[in-house]
This record gives sequence, C-alpha cells and structure tokens, in this order.
Amino acid sequence: MRLVYVCEEEDDEIMKEKAPGKCPKCGGRVEAVYVQSRGKFCHLPVCLRIKKKFFCAMCSKRLVLSSQLHPI
Repeated sequence: MRLVYVCEEEDDEIMKEKAPGKCPKCGGRVEAVYVQSRGKFCHLPVCLRIKKKFFCAMCSKRLVLSSQLHPI
C-alpha cells in the first residue's frame, strides 16, 4: 500500500507600504510587502499565514532585518 499526497502553497500579495531604511546594495528605498500564504493538502485548505517581506524598490533585492537574523 502506498500513500500519495499532494501539498501546495499559494502566495498572494496583499499590500505594499514604505518601510524605513535604505537598500545596502543600491541605496534605494525599502518597501514592505504583505504576502498571504495558503497551504493546501489534497486541494483542501489547511493553513493561512500572512508574512511581511522587505524588498528594495529599485533593484528588487530581498532584504532581511538584522533582528530576524539573530533572535534574542
């Protein structure tokens, strides 16, 4: 007997807003993007998460906050 399952995740951009700071690569402004992620198991919704991601508006580089790198 084999168990086969299908897991997938869909991401939708909800909102963009300006964030403080500058891009270390090009000096462009930083944007905060809220992304809604829906996890599905066999086409049934399992979980819903909203994540906040940071990007440079000029070079589109993904930025990570220093507090996310070294949790206290």
